[in-house]
Amino acid sequence: MKKLIGALTLVAVSGSGFLLNNALTRPNGGKGSVIVEIAPGASARAVSKKLFKAGVISSPALFEIEARLKGIKNVIRAGEFSLPRNISIREAVLRLAGGGTVLHRVTIPEGLTVGATGETLEKAGVVSAEEFKAALLIYPKKQQRKIPSKSLEGYLFPETYHFRKGVSAREVIKTMVNEFYRQASSILPGGAMSDPDELHRIVTLASIIEKETGVDAERKLISSVFTNRLRKGMLLQSDPTVIYALPYFDGNLHKKDMKYDSPYNTYIHKGLPPGPIANPGLASIDAAWRPFKENYLYFVSKNNGEHHFSKTLKEHNRAVMTYQIKRGRR
Repeated sequence: MKKLIGALTLVAVSGSGFLLNNALTRPNGGKGSVIVEIAPGASARAVSKKLFKAGVISSPALFEIEARLKGIKNVIRAGEFSLPRNISIREAVLRLAGGGTVLHRVTIPEGLTVGATGETLEKAGVVSAEEFKAALLIYPKKQQRKIPSKSLEGYLFPETYHFRKGVSAREVIKTMVNEFYRQASSILPGGAMSDPDELHRIVTLASIIEKETGVDAERKLISSVFTNRLRKGMLLQSDPTVIYALPYFDGNLHKKDMKYDSPYNTYIHKGLPPGPIANPGLASIDAAWRPFKENYLYFVSKNNGEHHFSKTLKEHNRAVMTYQIKRGRR
């Protein structure tokens, strides 16, 4: 009798298990797909209700059961998920736990400051500029890289990135800093990469080059000008370094601005500024490391995006007269 009861119980349990498995693996039968956003720390119950409302699953209760059975009810990833309405409850659970979130594409151009980078990320819907700014203050204290600066200016590599919604600002910063080291190490020797002070010097010069020209063919020429001036103990006299430190800039550099006393004003202070003034791209980093071996000491804008380079002050003054003063510019 006991054997019969045990057998009947086993059949009943097996039958229930079969029905449950069938319910969990049966496609929902809906059409199309939908973007579902899961908030950080959302419970399995909250997620199940959201999926049910979106038409992805047919039973919130079964979703919670499957999450428990798989042991993943507390590791459902936050972010946006593109989910078909014809998947099973089991597949829905696995997709949310697997972290296959929708990725948002954002391009960070060369030459942006850390502040402008935060604004770009905010416009792309990745993180807020305020969250990014706050994370920048904390990150250098915890970083493994030995950046000899309290700022990450210069070390957030300009590139096209793909981030999931809900990503933390710290994760974004870590990704960009790691990309900087990956890219820089492809052109700089090991000695420069392992020496924080030398790397900082290269990145600082590269950032100035980045802001001085957008013409790739000119980068190593401009690098040679600044390298020559540094070697001779001359002032760099770079407008972008002055602009970087100004508390307010209206788009035009005025005479009073040139007298603004900051360590970044290279019209007043010799040598490189204390750190980068923007985040340079790979071409500018390469130019800072390997400038052309020319004797140029000056350059002036031709007002067409290009520059005229001169070896003597007399030649430079003629170029200024030609390209600036005669064309109505100071």
